[in-house]
Amino acid sequence: MSSSSAFNDDKGGSSSVGEPEYGHDPASGGIFSSDYKRHDDLKEMLDSNKDSSKLEAMKRIVAMIARGKNASDLFPAVVKNVACKNIEVKKLVYVYLVRYAEEQQDLALLSISTFQRGLKDPNQLIRASALRVLSSIRVTIIVPIMMLAIKEAASDMSPYVRKTAAHAIPKLYSLDPEQKDQLIEVIEKLLADKTTLVAGSVVMAFEEVCPERIDLIHKNYRKLCNLLIDVEEWGQVVIINMLTRYARTQFLNPNINESLLEEGGGGEKTFYGSEEDEDDEEEEKEKKSEAAALAKRKPYVMDPDHRLLLRNTKPLLQSRNAAVVMAVAQLYFHLAPKAEVGVIAKALVRLLRSHSEVQYVVLQNVATMTIKRRGMFEPYLKSFYIRSTDPTQIKVLKLEVLTNLANETNISTILREFQTYIKSMDKDFVAATIQAIGRCATNIGEVRDTCLNGLVQLLSNRDELVVAESVVVIKKLLQMQPEKHSDIIKHMAKLTDNIQVPMARASILWLIGEYCEHVPKIAPDVLRKMAKSFTNEEDIVKLQIINLAAKLYLTNSKQTKLLTQYVLNLAKYDQNYDIRDRARFIRQLIVPTEKCGALSKYAKKLFLALKPAPVLESPFKDRDHFQLGSLSHLLNAKAGGYQELPDWPEAAPDPSVRNVEVKESVPEWTKCSSREKRKEKKVEKPFYSDSEGESGPTESADSESDSASGSESGSGSEESGSGSESEESEEGSESEEEEEEEEGEEKDQKKKKNKEIKKPVQESESENSSEEEERKNERKRRQRKNDSESESEEEEDESESESSQSESEDSDSEAEVKKKKVKTAQTKPPPKPAKTDNKKGKKEMSLLDLDDFEPAPSPQVTPVNNFLSNSLVTDLEGLSLSDNVLSPATISPSSATKSYELLHRITGEGLSVEYCFSRQPFSPDANMVAVQIEFTNNTTNDTKNLHMEDVKLQSGMRVKEFPEIELLPAGETTTAVMGIDFCDSTQAANFQLCTHSRKFFVSIQPPVGELMRPVFLTENEFKKEQGQLMGMNEITEKLMLDVKCRNEHAIVQRVITAANLSRVPCGSDKECRFSGRTVTSSSLVLVTVASKEEGTAQLMVNCEKMVIGTMLVKDILLALTQ
Repeated sequence: MSSSSAFNDDKGGSSSVGEPEYGHDPASGGIFSSDYKRHDDLKEMLDSNKDSSKLEAMKRIVAMIARGKNASDLFPAVVKNVACKNIEVKKLVYVYLVRYAEEQQDLALLSISTFQRGLKDPNQLIRASALRVLSSIRVTIIVPIMMLAIKEAASDMSPYVRKTAAHAIPKLYSLDPEQKDQLIEVIEKLLADKTTLVAGSVVMAFEEVCPERIDLIHKNYRKLCNLLIDVEEWGQVVIINMLTRYARTQFLNPNINESLLEEGGGGEKTFYGSEEDEDDEEEEKEKKSEAAALAKRKPYVMDPDHRLLLRNTKPLLQSRNAAVVMAVAQLYFHLAPKAEVGVIAKALVRLLRSHSEVQYVVLQNVATMTIKRRGMFEPYLKSFYIRSTDPTQIKVLKLEVLTNLANETNISTILREFQTYIKSMDKDFVAATIQAIGRCATNIGEVRDTCLNGLVQLLSNRDELVVAESVVVIKKLLQMQPEKHSDIIKHMAKLTDNIQVPMARASILWLIGEYCEHVPKIAPDVLRKMAKSFTNEEDIVKLQIINLAAKLYLTNSKQTKLLTQYVLNLAKYDQNYDIRDRARFIRQLIVPTEKCGALSKYAKKLFLALKPAPVLESPFKDRDHFQLGSLSHLLNAKAGGYQELPDWPEAAPDPSVRNVEVKESVPEWTKCSSREKRKEKKVEKPFYSDSEGESGPTESADSESDSASGSESGSGSEESGSGSESEESEEGSESEEEEEEEEGEEKDQKKKKNKEIKKPVQESESENSSEEEERKNERKRRQRKNDSESESEEEEDESESESSQSESEDSDSEAEVKKKKVKTAQTKPPPKPAKTDNKKGKKEMSLLDLDDFEPAPSPQVTPVNNFLSNSLVTDLEGLSLSDNVLSPATISPSSATKSYELLHRITGEGLSVEYCFSRQPFSPDANMVAVQIEFTNNTTNDTKNLHMEDVKLQSGMRVKEFPEIELLPAGETTTAVMGIDFCDSTQAANFQLCTHSRKFFVSIQPPVGELMRPVFLTENEFKKEQGQLMGMNEITEKLMLDVKCRNEHAIVQRVITAANLSRVPCGSDKECRFSGRTVTSSSLVLVTVASKEEGTAQLMVNCEKMVIGTMLVKDILLALTQ
């Protein structure tokens, strides 16, 4: 045997080597090759009487298929073995047939009777395989047979066979769409299945066949949410996507009442908005009107089912499968309240460590998210830094994300990163980086000049592509403020001799033509040079030369008349018809002739009209109308089979459609077999005695143990469902008390009806008299009151017995009744709970506290206010707002401080509040700026309980509140100190100042000079640090000093008043130097004021943070010139 098998192996090996890749023509000589008789050994083995040789042959055939070899010519030999008694052989035959049934339909049809017998096989794997083969035969004749097989398999005992039935449904639908109605019935039946194995497959079938039939999901919604965690990974993806669409049609938008400080409003205005905050007063008015509108709006209450979905999908963010994490992320982005969306950021950042394909998809979605919810990813900024090993497409996407995340706080870090990227060898990436710098400059006005200077320095780069891209970006930036930058235009005019990239040459010529008034001497000379090389230029450059000639002719015709005519004559005979047409058109327009039309009068207006500056927007700006994570979103085009994400409904649809009714299940209970009745009697007596007028505590104890057993027993999936249901209803009762009370009354009435229906049945069954029943009930009540443990054991027994029957139909109705009972028990609060109940209650609460639903106690969410963005929440993690930190003693303000009004006495109804930045270290936290607040009571009554509430901060900021002032007598003044970490930005800290009777909205906004603390440096240290902060970190301005400010003492006094800096010793009497560090990040700030003759001076600021440097320059300039 061994020798023959070895011989067969050799033969098989040779046949596989000689196997042709393409079909052979018999005339080509292939007849004489060994291939003609290939697979003969396998055919002999399949015809053998021994199962072992058949099994060996099938293994080799399946191995061939796995390697991609063609084994279709063995089909007749394999089909004969469909009826083989050996299960192992049968399985492999079915594997083969699934692969080739579609190609060899006629032969497969011959063995249909065998497949039908296979559907009745006692082995579940054979039944499933038979159905799989049957659904793979794509012939319309057998549609009725397939339909019958699917219907039978849908009610099979084995979940594996039911899963296969679900897989067969889309195959049959694609073969014959007219079967849709019958298939929907099967889908409805399978959706009610309680096993995790079936759930994913049936939802996939639902999505393929009838995604519009949302009514099929109502009854199964809660079950799907509870099963989700245990379904296989690809099933989870399908279910989550389906539930996302379902939730968008059934629940209200959780972000209807958005906070005033949400990122969409405030954050995005600063991102795309103007240079400085000019209309502060108008904005305040708008905010007040918005606050009034919000107060009038109905408060949003989240549907408990909406909360159930969010709570049950959250743990899947830790899944090992990237597709599952992405599915949950898109669900949260589309469905969760803004304050909760931030949880997905960490999970998505984790995915950036996987393969580049996964990274590409994740970054596409992150880029879209960062446009609307920038704060979410700000804490993970460094995760998007680019590695040299990243592929170009990943680099470009990371650049996109970094650009979207750029704001005044982090722009200096991001620009420093960009400076490094420009040195890369990857030219496409360098070009993308230069464009990103341009976008940062347009979006954040404070760094526009810095970016322009940096880009101008790039013009001297050796690499032509870098220079060309810089020219294009500079052109766009100069359009915003051309009058300030005539030097740059002159510098670019010189580059026309060196730059050869057509787009860059065209951009320079356009700039010179557009702003020829700013460079009147250079523009004609550039035209002269260009006229010489006109014939050798690219078409795009030629068109711009013609434009330049036309503009110069209109503004400076003396010098350029002949040159323009020369250029137009050259263009008249050009090979490109666009250029010939343009020349003809322009000649008629600008050169006046007798026949010239009416348009020539307006030539100047046509050519020299003001052009709007280009808006540099993210290419991902409008991509969020596609569902995140979908192929359509990735391609930014609607792909085949894509389903639009529905809009939120205006009014919430009826939530009761998701309740599972009890009435239907009552008659089923009475129809059980006698054995089941005996089982149920033991279980149901406590159930019915419970509802027959027992006192409150036992009901609550019952429901608590019930839910506990539900959550503890992992065997019965239905029980775990009821456990989480009870949790959900408990949590929901807080938000929907009125509805729950009404439901409770209805359920009580239903219970009475159930009891009335049940009593006669019980009486007819039991031979005991009603008196004996009463005695039994009394005994039971005593027993349950005295011994709560025995009661909980009974409940556990009940859960075990029910879970063992989870396959049967009765268990469905039992679970439904039980769920209803748990809900009604929880809606009634117990009047006098026993001690044991108290303990249980405490346990229950601690379990709920661990859940995400309770917002207050978890360390993630600091109870600052309801509208806080989640990025702020993560930044505030670990911040203690308790009173155990000793409040600092009142700080004596230094002479340089200036007071600001926080609350006017008229607005404050007699209470006036002023604040100043005391410039003293804040002892509880060195990273906070100390703010001294002075309260004055101008009324005749005492003011009590002065404290802060509802603090609203931008991302990363923190506050240490001042201790509550219990009493401020009439006519008196008191002071308090609070600490604010402004996170090195001039964003305002908004909060409510509250007394015992009133609340006032106030905000503290720091001047940039107060965000620093003085640092002492020696002259050598100062020079060394200044040498390291050159280039983009250095800002220089010339100024004319005020008459009173022309001596050293006055300069020092004014600079120190404007900014909290320390004087640095200096050998020269013409220079004053100052140093300090920012309070939060300890970034170095160096200031130099050098006096020159006749009151002129030069101010130089070197700062790691460019935004702070730019703002500080403005403040010091103001102090020295006024």
